[in-house]
Amino acid sequence: MVMDNGTRRVTGSRLIDHDGVVREGDFLLHEDGSYSLSNGDEDVLEVIDGSEMLITRSLQNWHTHLPMTLNRSMGEGMALMDWLQTSIFPSERNLTPELASIGTRASVAEMISGGTTFACDMYHFPSAIAPIVADSGMRGIVCGPTTDWPPAEPGEEDSGNAIRELEGMIRSGPLGSGRVEIGIATHAVYTCSEEVLRKASEMSRELDARLHIHTSETREEVAQCHEKTGMYPIEYLESIDYFTEGTVCAHCGWVTKKEMRILASKGAHAVHCPVSNQKLACGGTMSYPAMIEAGVDVRLGTDGAASNNGLDMRAEAKTASLIQKHDHWDATILDPVETWQLATKGSSDWVTWDLTDIRMRPRGRGSRRVLSNLIYSGTRCLDVFVDGIAIRRSGKTLTLDEERVSFDLEEAAQDYYSEI
Repeated sequence: MVMDNGTRRVTGSRLIDHDGVVREGDFLLHEDGSYSLSNGDEDVLEVIDGSEMLITRSLQNWHTHLPMTLNRSMGEGMALMDWLQTSIFPSERNLTPELASIGTRASVAEMISGGTTFACDMYHFPSAIAPIVADSGMRGIVCGPTTDWPPAEPGEEDSGNAIRELEGMIRSGPLGSGRVEIGIATHAVYTCSEEVLRKASEMSRELDARLHIHTSETREEVAQCHEKTGMYPIEYLESIDYFTEGTVCAHCGWVTKKEMRILASKGAHAVHCPVSNQKLACGGTMSYPAMIEAGVDVRLGTDGAASNNGLDMRAEAKTASLIQKHDHWDATILDPVETWQLATKGSSDWVTWDLTDIRMRPRGRGSRRVLSNLIYSGTRCLDVFVDGIAIRRSGKTLTLDEERVSFDLEEAAQDYYSEI
């Protein structure tokens, strides 16, 4: 397999760029993420037979918790707050950088195998997470907390170690030739004090680092915030001058139109996580049409494997399309082209998909059915190209030993839950 970076020629293939149009022919995939038609005589790194392939932009996962593959299929059948208090927070007290690394490696392997090349992560021990994302060849924003984990006991002060480590990582700059940035995680308004939120915002401005927060995920969260502050979560965050450009706001299922206008005015990304929201019975689902009408930049994410239970962005795109149609009684919402644009927004990378899979039949005249087949039926991801480098070829990930990753995850998960 060729892992050098450069231009590749894919012959006799079908290609879908961000406009959703199916093009047929011989294509050059350039290392800068662009493409062009091939004359057949260009100097290329390799020639790939694309006759049974579909080429698309890669998927982008805008909200997840990478090490939480360790928690997959634990705490089933619980509402969010019960799930957090009885299954997640107790196990996380046993979390170590080594365990975070093992969980991250498994999540990265899963995402690459499904055609995802970007993840915006929020979790403890970012210094254990970021190098793995970078070494895998993926892109990402790895957001770490500003407070200790496990948290200081009542009456004790935070050591300041987490924020010092995070600041040092941000000042050191991106990893992986600029592919992996370091950001700032503030879990939610119900877990972070006003002081913590303000400090994170100040740090974001000073260091030009991305903020990442859960917002308005459940009705209980929204009600508690309003009872405590007289404001809903996004209103409250605006009142303390929390937002900086590009703040990532996960969920946004229980928001008012006023809050949507706030998100738009602040240049925030509202991340739709429909599978997690349904599994945890959050009740409120992001209103995609209202968000778009308000001018909010909407992205798509899986949340962590603990509440999804997978990191399959193609399946997430399908679910987003279906739930928006269902909730609004409108089958025209999130048609295949708009759904794929939502799932791949911002991608400059390429993925190829297996057209021999029966789920991709019939293709229709001019391959007009292939995008719908891909979203709603699915198929196998064959190749993944990032910055002109193949990190997956012919159905095999090249930057990770998937068999070893699986073995390590199994061993670590048993240790992680040994006391629960």
